[in-house]
Amino acid sequence: MNQADLHIHSTASDGKLTPADIVQEAGRRGLSFIALADHDSIDGIAPAQSAARAFPGLKVIPGVEISTDTPKDEVHILGYFIDYNDPDFGATLDRFKNSRLKRGQKMVAKLKKLGIDIDWQRVTEIASGNSIGRPHIAQAMLEKGYITSFKQAFTEYLGHGRPAYVEREKMTPKEAVALIIKAKGLPVLAHPLTLTEPEAMTRELKEGGLVGIEAYYNNYTGEEIRRLVALAEKYELIVTGGSDYHGLEPTETAIGGVNLPLEAVEKLIALAKQREPRLRI
Repeated sequence: MNQADLHIHSTASDGKLTPADIVQEAGRRGLSFIALADHDSIDGIAPAQSAARAFPGLKVIPGVEISTDTPKDEVHILGYFIDYNDPDFGATLDRFKNSRLKRGQKMVAKLKKLGIDIDWQRVTEIASGNSIGRPHIAQAMLEKGYITSFKQAFTEYLGHGRPAYVEREKMTPKEAVALIIKAKGLPVLAHPLTLTEPEAMTRELKEGGLVGIEAYYNNYTGEEIRRLVALAEKYELIVTGGSDYHGLEPTETAIGGVNLPLEAVEKLIALAKQREPRLRI
C-alpha cells in the first residue's frame, strides 16, 4: 500500500477539494504523509494540519509549488517544510497571486478574440475566492463546450506558447529556490520531464541549493523513473514524488496513487530535521 503523496493541490489554488477534504481522503486511504503543494499559495496548510488532528497516523508536510519561467520552459519548484508563517514569504506569494488575477483576465480577453467567449465572473466563481489559475479558465471553457477535456485547453489554448497564453510576473527557478531556502524550506524540482533539458536545469539549481527532484510522478513509466533516480544520484539529490492531484478530471491519478517509496520521504524528513533540529513531525 502506498503511504505518501507529496504533491497535492487544493482549493487554495486550482484543486477541486478543500484542504480538509484532502486530509479526509488521505486518511481514508491510509496514507502516513501528504504535502499540499498549492500553486504560489500557502493558504491551505493551516486548515489541512488542523483537519489532520482527526487522523493521528497522518502527517501533513507544509509545502508549496512556485511557478517560474525560463526562455524555454515553465519550471515549477516545490518547497517542503517551509515556514509558512514567514511574513516575507507570504508577501511574495500574495504578489504572485495578484499577478495570477491580472494574467487570468488577459487570457480570457485573448480567448474572446479567438471566438471563445467565457465569462470572467464564472471563472471567479469556479475559483471560489482562491488564487485563479488556468484550470479555472479551462473549467469555464469545458462548461460551455469549447473543449472536451482539460488537456485540450492547455495543448490548444492555455499552454506555454499557445495562442491564449499570457506570461505572469516572472521569477526565475534560482530565485524560487532561494526564496524557499530563506523560508527554511527544502527546494525540489517538480516533474522534471516537462523540461527541455532536465539535467541542465538540475545541475544549475543544485548549485543554488536544490535538494531534490520529483522522480515518482503521475504517469511516469518505470524507465523514466529509473532515469530520474539515476539523475538524483548523480547530483546527490533526494527523490520525491506524488500524484499532482487536482481532482478536476475522473481520469486523474488519485491521492496516494503514485508508488512513492517511504524511504524517500524519510530522507526528506531527516534532511529537514538536520537543518531545523526543533522541527516536529
